[in-house]
Amino acid sequence: MSMPRLASSAIVERAGRYLLVRRGNPPAADLYAFPGGRAEPGETPEETALRELFEETGIVGSNPRLFETVELRPEPGVRDSHFLLSVFRVDAIGEDEAEARSDALEADWFLPEEVLHLPIPDSVRDCILRLGSPVPSEGKA
Repeated sequence: MSMPRLASSAIVERAGRYLLVRRGNPPAADLYAFPGGRAEPGETPEETALRELFEETGIVGSNPRLFETVELRPEPGVRDSHFLLSVFRVDAIGEDEAEARSDALEADWFLPEEVLHLPIPDSVRDCILRLGSPVPSEGKA
């Protein structure tokens, strides 16, 4: 198996809603995910998260804090889709509206329970659940 490429994504929360983009290109084409992408040479994971956030949504971020690191296994038939993804909580500077840019087809804010009903990668589902989604666990009152 190939070595994973480095990538980062940014979790931005505003008024209880999370910023997601609908991806235009593989991997995860047509799925909603946190803004993010591949690292450029010499970039730190934090710099990648902030750059990708701005490139895909026009939102300027600050204060990246590592939330988790996850290995994204290669998608069958998709070249260069094996990643080591660093996921950061990021603060948005200002109240700018998100607008889909770069390879993002859409950009919008979603409540946690809305996110769980969108077509999303497992890694996004896991993050939303860890962030404290109000969706009750099965078997619990």
